[in-house]
Amino acid sequence: MTQPERIIELSRQVSDVAESKINEINTITRETRILALNALIESARAGESGRGFGVVANEVKTISDRITQISRQLSSELAGAIAELVSLGQGLVHQVRGQRLSDLAFNMIEIIDRNLYERSCDVRWWATDAAAVDALASPSVESAAHASQRLGVILNAYTVYLDLWIADASGRVVASGRPQKYPKVLGSNVANTAWFKAAMATSSGDDYAAFDVERLALLDNAQVATYTTAIREGGAADGKPLGALGIFFDWQPQAQAIVQGSQLSAEERSFTRCLLLDAQHRIIAASDGQGILTETFPLVPKDKTGYFADGGRMIGYALTPGYETYRGLGWYGAIVQTVPAAG
Repeated sequence: MTQPERIIELSRQVSDVAESKINEINTITRETRILALNALIESARAGESGRGFGVVANEVKTISDRITQISRQLSSELAGAIAELVSLGQGLVHQVRGQRLSDLAFNMIEIIDRNLYERSCDVRWWATDAAAVDALASPSVESAAHASQRLGVILNAYTVYLDLWIADASGRVVASGRPQKYPKVLGSNVANTAWFKAAMATSSGDDYAAFDVERLALLDNAQVATYTTAIREGGAADGKPLGALGIFFDWQPQAQAIVQGSQLSAEERSFTRCLLLDAQHRIIAASDGQGILTETFPLVPKDKTGYFADGGRMIGYALTPGYETYRGLGWYGAIVQTVPAAG
């Protein structure tokens, strides 16, 4: 049990103890009244000699009645006070736990935004690489091979990518960073893909396009986040587009590290699910590894960040804040807790 829920549990324990002790008092007073009644009967039988005993028995009955009245008042007052205490405690627990979950959700989405900002910088930088420009400006077997070799060097230094592709103006992939690992990439045509069209439509070398996570068949159906821009004549920001550079972020291990790295206690992890969602609330990462790219989470956000209760669950969420020039894609961080019942 977490510390916030412990407050509620202690309130319930106080209620149980009070109820138990009041019941014991009521049992004793009932027994006392019976004894007093029996004493009155015996004193009546004894006549004049039992009169004093009868007076005492009456007093005992009167005291017993007073104790019963006090017990009822105590029970009523305690019930009201404890009910209010539990209600206030539940409200406090809801607020404290909900705010913590929304803070953790914000931390997750902020980390991924900072990471993806780097990807948006990488694609614009590498599109100006001389080898990439030459492969399209002076197409030949040698220039394409040199570009592939150059992309391979980049991949060795930046281990967060699965592959980098250079496509000419017709959409044919002329260079890739890992031709041995992904042999179907070279020569494939990507003219009809969203990323290639977006790259060729960029207005300058300062622009780029980013896409939601998907599985890419040419990369063995791996989960990728794609970033792209045009490769321009002379590597100049205002140069004519010669083709496109597509960089494919190795999404699954990077995202999994983030959703599994939330600051939760060992106990909390057993009933907590950490998620990254796209703008349509499709699950793109999950700490339990379930539902990725197949499940849509029923998130009902009212603000950019917040929390709400859904049945027995508490859900904290945060909308992507973006970072620097990376505005984000409308993704959310979400943390779902289903606290087990006490007992």
